[in-house]
Amino acid sequence: MANETGGQGFAALQTPALLLDPDRMARNIERMRAKAAGLRVGLRPHVKTAKCLEVIERMTGGLRGPVTVSTLREAERLAEAGYTDIVYAVGLTPNKFDRARALRRDGVDLKVILDSAETAAALAGSGSADDSPVPVLIEIDSDGHRAGVKPHDGALLGAIADRLTGGACLAGVLTHAGESYSARSDEALRDFATLERDGAVAAAETLRALGHGAEIVSIGSTPSVLFSEDMSGVTEARAGVYVFFDLVMAGIGVCAVDDIALSVLASVNTVQAERGRYVVDAGWTAMSRDRGTASQPVDQGYGLVCDLEGNVYPDLIMTEANQEHGAIALRPGSTAELPKLAVGDLVRILPNHACATGSQHEAYLVTDEARAAVVDRWLRFGGW
Repeated sequence: MANETGGQGFAALQTPALLLDPDRMARNIERMRAKAAGLRVGLRPHVKTAKCLEVIERMTGGLRGPVTVSTLREAERLAEAGYTDIVYAVGLTPNKFDRARALRRDGVDLKVILDSAETAAALAGSGSADDSPVPVLIEIDSDGHRAGVKPHDGALLGAIADRLTGGACLAGVLTHAGESYSARSDEALRDFATLERDGAVAAAETLRALGHGAEIVSIGSTPSVLFSEDMSGVTEARAGVYVFFDLVMAGIGVCAVDDIALSVLASVNTVQAERGRYVVDAGWTAMSRDRGTASQPVDQGYGLVCDLEGNVYPDLIMTEANQEHGAIALRPGSTAELPKLAVGDLVRILPNHACATGSQHEAYLVTDEARAAVVDRWLRFGGW
């Protein structure tokens, strides 16, 4: 939702504030769209990063196309906005059965995921005789990172599929190679993309050999999609953080720092020259506590600091994050010169994890970078 920002200059903003560069975002979206098209695979954007109708509309090309969500509240909000093809890509629990069925009664083609025969049986036995079967994607563990069934575990795959009768039906398989975030080279990223594809395709083939249909073969993470060279056997790709990118993605070589579309505007409120640092009015409530770069070759602390125009200060990072205060200083071992800042000066801090930082704010302030001004305000939505 827009409001009357009227080209308000950055210096007039209350801080901390979440800034969104729409030009960078547009380039990121086009990069993913072109990659999926080149691989001849459908793109089902994951909206958990965006949680904003204006951003999602751009991710889907202005259409109410297929999307992925991480909460049923996201699904409900998107249903209200006219989206009808939705995958809820978090393992379904029984206390959410009624909400999932309510969405389907409202005309939403909601598909859910699960990885146990017990949940499959419970879902199949829930609902009323008038309810249409809920389509289920069996979650596949293609890389040992999180949940799911091993791709070649025919016994468990078959047991789940056998129970998807009555109030549920098998629609296919889904996997997410989250371990790709630990990759440290282009070759490793390509290997994860292959591992993800092979795992999902193998699981689908196992189900088909057992006499079950597996029409949908869904894979996805931003690194594995962008570094995939072949998606044969896959029907759709899911990715989300590409819309903004972040320092974790830059740290594994998926994007450049200059591709990051989000930054948090903060004000210097204390100069501590004797300690070689400044204190700003953005703590973990503005940045989050995510330390996703800590295990990477370059540790970016709680975020990488830029000047008001978005130019990176060499080696200047947020080193500490209290609730409403952040300390910015040179990273340990740096030989760079600490920039000269004064109380009231503004800085922009790039996030480690765009999803986590975004979730700390109620809206994106959309920028016109050439004018150093905010030209729109787009509300985010949250909840589960």
